Amino acid sequence: MTDTPSAPDDSGPKNHRTVDRVTRILEEVVYHPGIGFAEIARALGAPKSSVHGFIRGLQAQGWLYEDNRRFYLGPAVYGLTLASGHIRAGQVTQTDLDALHNATGLTVFLGVEAGDHLIYIGESGTDALTGFAARSNIRRTLLTTAGGKALLVARPDVDRDAYLRRQQSENPELVSEFLAAFADIAKTRVATNLRHREAQLALAAVVRNQAGNSVAAAILIGQTAEMRPREAKLRKVLLKHVDSWSRQAVSAREPI
Repeated sequence: MTDTPSAPDDSGPKNHRTVDRVTRILEEVVYHPGIGFAEIARALGAPKSSVHGFIRGLQAQGWLYEDNRRFYLGPAVYGLTLASGHIRAGQVTQTDLDALHNATGLTVFLGVEAGDHLIYIGESGTDALTGFAARSNIRRTLLTTAGGKALLVARPDVDRDAYLRRQQSENPELVSEFLAAFADIAKTRVATNLRHREAQLALAAVVRNQAGNSVAAAILIGQTAEMRPREAKLRKVLLKHVDSWSRQAVSAREPI
């Protein structure tokens, strides 16, 4: 009986040049927060021109963000850690979120912008419904969430107008609803949203850094019937907490 060579096994893991470069970029940023563009290119041993596209693509999807020509992990990464049940935060800690939950008895989320989407990066007091929704959909359209609306109002006029123009063709009703609510959100600093046939209410306010720039949104979520009678008080409590967070310094990483 003659042995015949077996066919090569194509089912196992294989290196892919594009995937290798993307993962290497992320690894460099993880282990060297604040790394520069030239340093990333050197670490990859690749021309700057070829690395540039990868970095800009990762920025566009929220996997990286740039500050003063230095690169750091973006909010999309932390959205995945939330989905897996782990939370990492910077300016706002888990203790902060827990304190807001204890003060209101409501589910609390911390959300940030990633491109044209809102991503939840922290939570406290979630019930089965809201917890499942947050973990199964980490990217949400800004116009369909209270947190997204609050962050849109806080954007510079030029950036906000550009976003609304992009949304006008596909979501004209959402754009119209946002514009109708804009003045009230800007005045009160609190955005609202109703979901599940108006059974669920969300209140959101922007968290700013010490320079006054918007960096995140804190969101309270609960049953509409329970929240409406005390909505005025909830708004005051929410603003009190986010204002205190805005005075806090940023920590690079919160232990899990």
